[in-house]
Amino acid sequence: MLSSALLAQTPTLEDYLRQAKEQGLAHEPVWLNLVHYDRTGPADTPQYRSQVDDDKFFLAENGRRDSVAELEATLRGLFAEQPQGNQHARCRFPARAAWLQAQLAFGAEQLPELSCPDYAEWRSIVKAERVTLIFPSYYLNSPSSMFGHTLLRLDPADESHSEWLSWAVNFGAEVVPGDNSMFYAFKGLTGGYPGRFNVEQYYRKIQEYNRDENRDIWEYPLNLSTQETERMVLHLWELKEIDFDYYFFDENCSYRVMELLEVARPGLELTERFENTAIPIDTVRGALENGLGNSRVYRPSKASELKERLRYIPEYLHPRVIALSHSTDEMQQDWFTALDAPMQARVIEAAYKYLRYRQVGLERDPAAAKTSFALLGALRQHAQALPREDTIAPGPPDLGHGSRRLSIGLGQAENLDYLNFGLRLSLHSLEERGYGFLQGAQINLGNFQGRLDEDGHLRIERIDLVDIFSLSPRDRFFKPLSWKVITGLEREWINGRERQVAHVNGGAGYATELAPGVQTFALAMARLEHNSQFSHDLEPAAGVLTGLLWHFEQHTARLELGAEKFANGVSRRRAVYRHGIALSAAHALSLEFERHWGDVHHSTRATLRYHYYYAP
Repeated sequence: MLSSALLAQTPTLEDYLRQAKEQGLAHEPVWLNLVHYDRTGPADTPQYRSQVDDDKFFLAENGRRDSVAELEATLRGLFAEQPQGNQHARCRFPARAAWLQAQLAFGAEQLPELSCPDYAEWRSIVKAERVTLIFPSYYLNSPSSMFGHTLLRLDPADESHSEWLSWAVNFGAEVVPGDNSMFYAFKGLTGGYPGRFNVEQYYRKIQEYNRDENRDIWEYPLNLSTQETERMVLHLWELKEIDFDYYFFDENCSYRVMELLEVARPGLELTERFENTAIPIDTVRGALENGLGNSRVYRPSKASELKERLRYIPEYLHPRVIALSHSTDEMQQDWFTALDAPMQARVIEAAYKYLRYRQVGLERDPAAAKTSFALLGALRQHAQALPREDTIAPGPPDLGHGSRRLSIGLGQAENLDYLNFGLRLSLHSLEERGYGFLQGAQINLGNFQGRLDEDGHLRIERIDLVDIFSLSPRDRFFKPLSWKVITGLEREWINGRERQVAHVNGGAGYATELAPGVQTFALAMARLEHNSQFSHDLEPAAGVLTGLLWHFEQHTARLELGAEKFANGVSRRRAVYRHGIALSAAHALSLEFERHWGDVHHSTRATLRYHYYYAP
């Protein structure tokens, strides 16, 4: 009789369904985060739509748009009597199961006995007690990484554990093999690629970013508790092989990482501020500003390590370093034996690092491998004499200026005063404060400049849809190509009037460093212009662009001289001087002076602007 009484008091599935409805669990933030629902519609009658674009993620037929139906289907799935384990709701959705058990207070003994071999195996491998937010820095020569990237690293509790053997959690587009940069850009902008989470060992990401792409890595340890970390790891399993539509600017790698952190720590509202754009470094700032961490670790790329080592070797020995990287016989020469022991060790180390850097991406060369092995042996012999200076880290990217910029200024053109105003959506120009940014790298998207003349005439001055300029100095060790591409609308003097033209410009060339902080460059350029005054809709032109960029203290001077000649015979020349003064990370002044020479008309313009930087 007692047994019958206890059974009668044990809540049934229908009791839990009723309780969940009464508690409004389907509208709880934790549930909405676990199913990645976005709230739509008015606040008093909210509706939801999940950002997951994969039917495998939902147990209810209309679960993508119905949070109540999905919760009910999940509860029924947890109590379902099914012989197969891996596809049971408890095996597929352990984070949902754990949360519903806690909210409705039912124990595992009330659920059918079950084993989840796939999940159990995965958890036995992926051990996570601590989480680190990872930011591989900007790399302009790869379209997929020009804004940087974010991912997570999962570390076990043992602090002596090598981070190289930790697990990395990465969200990325599933790119079709053979798609070129143009296809990648188009599909990335329009959601043409599926995006998925994957978990792989961290050393592979170090090799990918530090070695193969020469990108510095910044690591931000997060203060997630063990319970918060566990919740996130449970949810990671739920996202295994689940597709999201991937969008380059908003629903990207960094946005999905923010969603994971919201699952880990309920109450965080990280993604709300990144609904329009999720620039990776902005999301890092967002995580730090929400109290998730306050420290950072710098992991330099192979190229940065080599540059750092070369700083301690006199310039006259640099050719010797290159010679030694080709033949260890150089160590028998007088120039080497005349060096003191610490300098010998430095030269050997630099030669070894340069040889390894040179071999990245190449097929294995037996001769290079033999030399590399010999240099490594020599370095071991000289290890005691090798001085160990602390690595000088560049400015942390999260302490750089905000990615968005508001501007207002005064100017004069053709004896007409005007008020200038502008908005840039992202990210950085050459003449701006370089702290936290890659020197010589400019990437501006969505730059708008307007102008109100003293006669009351309001006009669009220019719109730069894409403006990328990569200045990479060449020297004995590094032979990069510098390049520029810019497209949008701008104003040009034609037939006695200033008119708006659409244009695409692109070019490539070389840059050199004349002195620390001083670069000069020369590029061959091509231009395609739509101009109402030309006889053809699109008129091509060829030209050149040369100039100088000089960083000194809080100032940056940038001088450019350019010329172009169109196929229809029209020619233009210009000189532009820009001077930036960084007042702080959020405030700056700039002076711009432009002189244009056309076939008939010449023009001069000067503008003084104040800039305010912020992150969304």
